[in-house]
Formats: sequence, C-alpha cells, structure tokens
Amino acid sequence: MVDRIRAQARTGNLRVTLHAQQEMTEEQVSLDDVLEAIAQGVVLEDYPQHRRGACCLIYGPTRAGRAVHVVCTSDRPTLIIITVYEPKLPKWLTPTQRRPSP
Repeated sequence: MVDRIRAQARTGNLRVTLHAQQEMTEEQVSLDDVLEAIAQGVVLEDYPQHRRGACCLIYGPTRAGRAVHVVCTSDRPTLIIITVYEPKLPKWLTPTQRRPSP
C-alpha cells in the first residue's frame, strides 16, 4: 500500500482537497513537506472500511525534521490528500502515539 502511495506522490498523480489545503495553510505545511512525509513515512493507521473509501494515516518527518501526519486515500487511481497536520497535544503524545482517551 505505502509503495503505491509513494509512487503516486512521486509522479504527481495526486489531488489535495480544499480541507487539506486549509489545514496546510493554518499549520504552515507546504506541499513539499507533505511529499517528504509520504516519501519517508510509515503508515500508522489503516482505515480500509472508511465511509469515504479506504484511506490511511501516514507519519513522516520533513527534511527540516518536522513531524507531519497525512491522511490520504490508499486504493484509488489518483492519490487524494484528505488532511494534513502536525501531531501535537492534546490528541498526540508523540508523533506516533495517541493520547489515551479519558
């Protein structure tokens, strides 16, 4: 799955949703940051039965060492970037560990 996603990102076979664009602007994450995170990242969570279609959560560092999470499709002909954010409290303890529910 991750190889397919990386190939789609590398060749530019992708679309960024309006929501993802808004989050990228708010979080000051560039498209290059997103592509770096995908290229270097790991799949943290897989959502094969998501109501909008199979997707996954990828964590990856940027060249500058910034942690970035990318939620994207995992089985479509075109990669769709659904949302992008920097993992931080209160939801995330570390870039790869969710905070336990109260």
